Amino acid sequence: MQLGLVGLGRMGGNMRGRLRAAGHEVIGYDRNPEVSDVESLAGLIERLASPRVVWVMVPAGVTDATIDELSGLLSEGDLIIDGGNSRFSDDAPRAERLGKVGIGYMDVGVSGGVWGLENGYALMVGGDAEHVARLAPIFEALKPEGQFGFVHAGPVGAGHYAKMVHNGIEYGLMHAYAEGYELLTKSEIITDVPGVIKSWREGSVVESWLLDLLDRALDADPELAALSGYTEDTGEGRWTVEEAIRLAVPMNVIAASLFARFVSRQDDSPAMKAVSALRQQFGGHAVRKSS
Repeated sequence: MQLGLVGLGRMGGNMRGRLRAAGHEVIGYDRNPEVSDVESLAGLIERLASPRVVWVMVPAGVTDATIDELSGLLSEGDLIIDGGNSRFSDDAPRAERLGKVGIGYMDVGVSGGVWGLENGYALMVGGDAEHVARLAPIFEALKPEGQFGFVHAGPVGAGHYAKMVHNGIEYGLMHAYAEGYELLTKSEIITDVPGVIKSWREGSVVESWLLDLLDRALDADPELAALSGYTEDTGEGRWTVEEAIRLAVPMNVIAASLFARFVSRQDDSPAMKAVSALRQQFGGHAVRKSS
């Protein structure tokens, strides 16, 4: 099957490689000419046979501009897929806008990171059933082998919604591992912290791919000395918590993990200064003076 792919970064570039390895014809465009197959979006569309399918894998901040440019180049019966980390509420307006000129739209949440080329990608799809069926060979090539790793989650928006929740869960899991790791490092009786993490990788109820990645990081840097604790968030965690508030769903762990990322960005947290001041005021507790 022929596919146009816009955005050939860490995810898009590996997706192109996996699809080509499965026998599909993928023509990619990227602003970086060293990895791009064509010089422009217009050049990409010229290379595709009608009806065309274009999969967009660009940062959320430029997704709408990219889709708008594509819509001026595509024709009735063509199809655009957004596989980036867009907010789910953006999908329905895009689909409506494109539908007015006869262009189909799907949203696909993609998980797999830099390991997807080898292991495959988990795909969470939102869109019409006919569009999902049309792209079945592409989805089959991208997903891991076997029965898992793909879902038609619902109509337009459902793919990105599922990916949002997926990433919210990821926040909580990562922070649980991180807190356990810190406690191990502070213990007086644990002498091999990386070894403990490694012992959990098989036979344990907490084994997971994330744990494997933590073990890999500790193999390279046993004390994580080369890393800063500053941790970004890309939006999905915030959106998940916002949805929890809207739907009155208790989400203690995911919310706490999101706020912990905010704490990581404060060298000297004003909130924690206030806590120290209050403890000193009501209980005379010792406090550390700022250096």
